[in-house]
Amino acid sequence: MPDSATDELSLVFHALADPTRRAILSRLSTGEATAGELAEPFAISRPAVSQHLRVLESAGLIDRNARAQWRTCTIRTEPLDDVSAWIDEHRALWTERFDLLERLSALKQERQQQDQTKNHPEQDNKEKQNPHG
Repeated sequence: MPDSATDELSLVFHALADPTRRAILSRLSTGEATAGELAEPFAISRPAVSQHLRVLESAGLIDRNARAQWRTCTIRTEPLDDVSAWIDEHRALWTERFDLLERLSALKQERQQQDQTKNHPEQDNKEKQNPHG
């Protein structure tokens, strides 16, 4: 059963899965913006942008603050740090397993060569006596 950290990661990965939301985060990485400013570069309705902002907010990736008449959005990096830590942890496991697989493959190849030499020692001797042909 997933723990709360896994559930939070799932929300972040879900939010990051959409290219529009990633573009919104990229824009917010340069500074705060209103929903209207965030909607400008997209050929989608403002309600659609608002829905994207709700998804980003529920994942903890943005904060929405009321300032006078405007609601501004700012990026929060903590969830991205959590994603990065998760990826780094799993990358280490994958790398370790790939290294082990590579060592096992090399060992298997070495054993096959040894078996061929044992089964056909005369071929090995011929190659040693005449290495060029």
